Amino acid sequence: MTTPAHPSVPHPALAAADPELAALVGAEERLQSTTLRMIASENYVSAAVLEATGTVLQNKYSEGYSGKRYYEGQQNIDLVENLAADRAKRLFGVEHANVQPYSGSPANLAVYLAFAEPGDTVLGMSLPMGGHLTHGWGVSATGKWFKGVSYGVRRDTGCTDLDEVRDIARKERPKIIFCGGTAVPRTIDFAAFAEIAREVDAVLVADIAHIAGLVAGGAHPSPAPYADVISTTTHKTLRGPRGAMLMARATRAKALDKAVFPGLQGGPHNHTTAAIAVALHEAAQPAFRDYAHAVVANAKALADALLARGYDLVSGGTDNHLILLDLTSRDVPGKTAAKALDRAGIVVNYNTVPYDPRKPFDPSGMRIGTPSLTSRGLTPDHMPTVADWIDRGIRAAHAADEETLTTIRSEVADLMAAYPAPGLPVGGEG
Repeated sequence: MTTPAHPSVPHPALAAADPELAALVGAEERLQSTTLRMIASENYVSAAVLEATGTVLQNKYSEGYSGKRYYEGQQNIDLVENLAADRAKRLFGVEHANVQPYSGSPANLAVYLAFAEPGDTVLGMSLPMGGHLTHGWGVSATGKWFKGVSYGVRRDTGCTDLDEVRDIARKERPKIIFCGGTAVPRTIDFAAFAEIAREVDAVLVADIAHIAGLVAGGAHPSPAPYADVISTTTHKTLRGPRGAMLMARATRAKALDKAVFPGLQGGPHNHTTAAIAVALHEAAQPAFRDYAHAVVANAKALADALLARGYDLVSGGTDNHLILLDLTSRDVPGKTAAKALDRAGIVVNYNTVPYDPRKPFDPSGMRIGTPSLTSRGLTPDHMPTVADWIDRGIRAAHAADEETLTTIRSEVADLMAAYPAPGLPVGGEG
């Protein structure tokens, strides 16, 4: 991914029509350019993906599916959607792909609509243990309309206890089992989950929103041979627009498609579909495979550097793109640490850790990831420096040392200037 040449005014029409909003966009461009973005669910998209989201495809309504629309004038839209779906099928090795879901949560809700009735039991990872709201957690509609039961991780290892998953499944007989989550730093054993799902006659859904790019690039095992349904967002490690996809065996296709439309949505967002197609094309290139493996290599190197500095990592490290720090022994809440690092130009999120005694809005942990910094070209050689910044920032948070945070901010900006952000029309100026 390279940063293209750009005019002196990156968004001339926007600047002329709405200077106030243009100024906010420019401020965000500078922020993304000058900071070390380590939110595990964020990334940089290419200029091509950005362009696709801003095309005249925005102007179209196209309720229905290719060849079966409720609006005329779909000659090109059908081809765009077919292109995205075909690329998804090839890239992930699946029989069916629906590229219309607006986002990950609606995509997961479509799974419920397709394969369960209100009140049915669903099994997913507990939210505080690393799962997702839409896997049957109580505050989500999925936990209010369905009976959500959950599994967690072992206290001693921080990893999923598959014996526990099997015991709960046998007892509760769920209609749907979710594997995957938002703070799972280890490889997901799709084959083991599939065996459990078969035993209790449940639909296995692999939610790979976080790791889709790693799967596409061969840096994480694929769920395609094992899961009935694969749900994913299209951004995060996949480096596409903010959208989602549902992929499945052919036998599950009709129910899924009906659940997405007309079950939950009206017209698809065709400009997003086009950008998904671009991202899938990029992900099929050899360079993306290198990228996916580099994301993991960076995460492992960063985990090692943090361990060397005495930090407690959930599960003791990582197999993928994210690291979950337990800051209990540092006597610094995760929220305090995350906000301090933000002032230092290192963007992370505070996060619960397994068996966290603190409240979710003020937890003990912090989640960090390597997709964005890898997109900028940083390598394992940079990770000791990143770990040192994180360590100094957390120590500064504990000591209320704003001067150190300011110093780190300058050091971060200097490094970021040497590694321009893909897709951004500005560098570190301004």
